Amino acid sequence: MSLENFIPEVWSARLLTNLYNTLVYGQDGIINTDYEGEIQAAGDTVRINSIGAVTVGDYSKNTDMSAPQALQDAQTSLTITQQKFFNFQVDDVDKIQQQPKMMDGAMRESGYALSNTADQFIASQYTDARNVGTMADGSTLGSDGTPIAIVTQTGALTAASENYAYELLVDLGVKLDEANVPEDMRWVVVPPWYVGYLLKDPRYVSFATPEAKRALSQRILSGEAAPGMNGVVGEVSGLRVFKSNNVPIATNAYQVLAGHPMAWSFAQQARKVEAYRPEKRFADAMKGLHLYGAKVVKPEALVLAKVKKGTH
Repeated sequence: MSLENFIPEVWSARLLTNLYNTLVYGQDGIINTDYEGEIQAAGDTVRINSIGAVTVGDYSKNTDMSAPQALQDAQTSLTITQQKFFNFQVDDVDKIQQQPKMMDGAMRESGYALSNTADQFIASQYTDARNVGTMADGSTLGSDGTPIAIVTQTGALTAASENYAYELLVDLGVKLDEANVPEDMRWVVVPPWYVGYLLKDPRYVSFATPEAKRALSQRILSGEAAPGMNGVVGEVSGLRVFKSNNVPIATNAYQVLAGHPMAWSFAQQARKVEAYRPEKRFADAMKGLHLYGAKVVKPEALVLAKVKKGTH
């Protein structure tokens, strides 16, 4: 890259492309970006309105209906609270010696670093999930102090506080059912070791012919089970399963979050990307500003389990 050929809009678009290509929690299909176009600068706030439940009544022929229901609305705010930057340089000596040139690669690395930070921020919103604690049958979804110990299907459960990886995801799906969350586009994000446990469970990868089993395993491992999405590794009980190293840990519990994109919203913008020549260096430099915010708007559409890696 040379400064003479720098076009800010082009490089901003490249940065956003790199961001979208690496987000897990922050990608469409896990979180909605319905209000992204309304965000312009740090501190900007979007007012998000929601409508309460509509009452359904019985209709009798030749009888007047009751007066129209006055709808109740609620309002929440999505605010751009996060302001992150990158600032790097490529020395003229390195630029001359490097083939291919380094700037494009550095921009890709900047996009990855920013998206990783943004994903951690989005994941931290798990604290606003309403569906935590216990199932309708009284079974627990764990706590930070006493998380559920996840063990492989190859070992037997030896304590009430243990569960198999596959069965816990089924329980999360049931919890979403109990909250009347739409069945389409449900998801769950788990750490890599959890995926390893799933792959040892025949219910996750085994069905039909041996050829079909092998094909499914390859699709899961390659991410082809959901083309175009980052981190997808398969599906359990209607939940599309995603893998991420950014699953939050509190005390000694992994915060495994499941839900629907309607539950929360994310807005980001590569506000500024600038090229410049540092005053005291023979170098090309690039700096950029990444603005974003996230908000849980329907906490009942998120369910949270607190787990740890079992010992057998």
